[in-house]
Amino acid sequence: MKGEYENKYHNSKREGGEEGGGGGGGGEEKEEKKEEEKKKKEEKEEKKEKEEKKEKKKEEEKKKKEEEEKKKKEEEEEKEKKEEEKEEKKKEEKEKKEEEKEEKKKEEEEEKEKKEEEKEKKEEKKEEEKEEKKEKEEEKEKEEEKKEKKEEEKKKDEKKKEKKKKEKEKKEKEEKKEKEKGKKKEKEEEEKEEKKEKEKEKEKKEKEKEKKKKEKEEKKEKKEKEKKEKEEKDKEKEKKEKEKEKKKKEKEKKKKEKEKGKKKKKTKKEKKEKEKKKEKKKEKKKKKC
Repeated sequence: MKGEYENKYHNSKREGGEEGGGGGGGGEEKEEKKEEEKKKKEEKEEKKEKEEKKEKKKEEEKKKKEEEEKKKKEEEEEKEKKEEEKEEKKKEEKEKKEEEKEEKKKEEEEEKEKKEEEKEKKEEKKEEEKEEKKEKEEEKEKEEEKKEKKEEEKKKDEKKKEKKKKEKEKKEKEEKKEKEKGKKKEKEEEEKEEKKEKEKEKEKKEKEKEKKKKEKEEKKEKKEKEKKEKEEKDKEKEKKEKEKEKKKKEKEKKKKEKEKGKKKKKTKKEKKEKEKKKEKKKEKKKKKC
């Protein structure tokens, strides 16, 4: 700007000199003054312009610096934000892994429990099957025992029948032998037999009466017992019934043997008494003679 002004000044001076050939001294001085004022004005404007430019530049630099600061701050914030996000993501992943680990552990525990339960169930089933097998074996043994006892009872009954038959045959032979001793003796024997039969009949009736009474009581007792035994196991019921039957038979056997012994003693006693009476009668007859 300054260079342009100087060029203009020198050119105009040169042009004036050429035109006027040095002209008047006052006109030249006036022109110089005017030019100088113009120059000062231009310099002032130039200075102002420079100041404005400087100020503008300063302002631009300040603005630029502020923008850079702002940008830097934003970058820092962005970086911090990314770091935070990174940390958050890391934390989330860690938590997720922990959760997955925990879930896996829980599933493994559940699986373990499930397997234990299945194992227990299998063991229980095995034990039940074993128990069932044992019960079946016991039932089989029980049936065999029952069968054997029935066979034993049957054999005992057959032996008793055979014994009774032999005793009856023996008795019949003895009676026949006694009858053959003579008519008188036969008559006495018949009277004796008749009396015996009457006693037997009477005894039989008494026995029948006693038997009916006993059967009635036993029936009542049996009903009560059956009612009670329904609550017990089959094994106990069967055992008790057998014991009862056995005791009953033994009792009857003892009773019959006792009665048989009594009858035998009575018969022998009566026979001896009759013999004595007979002997006495013979003695009396001898004395009379």
